[in-house]
Amino acid sequence: MFRKLSLAVAATLIMAGAAWADPIEGNWKTASGATAAISGSGSFSITLKTGKHAGKTIGSFKSTGEGKYAGTITDPENDKTYNGKASISGKSLKMSGCVLGGLICKSQTWTKM
Repeated sequence: MFRKLSLAVAATLIMAGAAWADPIEGNWKTASGATAAISGSGSFSITLKTGKHAGKTIGSFKSTGEGKYAGTITDPENDKTYNGKASISGKSLKMSGCVLGGLICKSQTWTKM
């Protein structure tokens, strides 16, 4: 009886954890075709898992509510860091890096894997 109850509680906790996961968490296919992993809780870190710059951390974001995020994003080609924004729509993640207070921005759309 105790074993069945323990298994039921464990299964419930695992399912609840998946339901509470932030939509930005997980693996994303970048515009260049590399895989980026986004993980964290409250503050999210972006690390490239495949491609030319595998293992490199390229960003840090915090939720601003309703599927939107703000933080910093680094171009792995030149190691320049920009003010970043991200927004989720379905299985798409629009990433933007900006300079001059948002006057000049570059955007990419990533796809959830």
